[in-house]
Amino acid sequence: MYFETLELERNGPIATVWMNRPDLHNAFNETLIAELTRAFVVLDGDDSVRVVILAGRGPSFCAGADLAWMRRAADYSEEKNRADALALARMLKTLYRMQKPTIARVHGAAFGGGTGLTAACDMAIAADSATFALSEVRLGLIPATIGPYVADAIGWRQARRYFLSAERIDAALARQLGLVHEISPAEQLDARIGKLVQELCKGAPAAQAEAKLLLADLRAGSPLDDALLEKTAWHIARVRSQPEAREGLSAFLDKRPPGWLPAKKP
Repeated sequence: MYFETLELERNGPIATVWMNRPDLHNAFNETLIAELTRAFVVLDGDDSVRVVILAGRGPSFCAGADLAWMRRAADYSEEKNRADALALARMLKTLYRMQKPTIARVHGAAFGGGTGLTAACDMAIAADSATFALSEVRLGLIPATIGPYVADAIGWRQARRYFLSAERIDAALARQLGLVHEISPAEQLDARIGKLVQELCKGAPAAQAEAKLLLADLRAGSPLDDALLEKTAWHIARVRSQPEAREGLSAFLDKRPPGWLPAKKP
């Protein structure tokens, strides 16, 4: 695939999508949004890919919206602005709904849309020097398309504060809020992500995809919801009857690696 604003790196079953506008701190424009969407769709449909890492070249992960793009958008009609916003919403939705596990590799600035990308990934590991902000209100805007993902990550009460205050959030606070799972010294960031990738690759691919679907049901439900409890029983019954589950259980009983893992060398 040819990209103008991305680099796609493959290392066996691991795909890294590098946003590659370093001089502009990987800020969003129409092209980057469209190319991210295309990359996520293609990688999600590739059975040889097990984990997708989202990263940024240069000093920042993603510093939000490209100001030149924003200036152009100010002169757009409402219809054109709606189309632009829907393209961004579609990209974030595509990332959030990928069947593969996704990891945000965050360093430097992750402002506005960069915070949204972090929240839309399944996991986020940040350098201890990373900084986040929902800075939209200081530009007369609102964190609309990223809002569902950020509020889901940090909770509605915290979202009420940071959507309105636009305060800078350092890496330690981002971890405390739940926006990132771990922080690491910058020089150890890739090694830490590598260890997480190893753990992810031990899981069964279809089971991981099913687990993401299960989480969507659980988020909207409650242990007091009998319909949800019945649905979870149906879900595990269906998964348990699939070839992957039978292989996993057989491998466990036979004390051998399951088929989705390479066999151990004698």
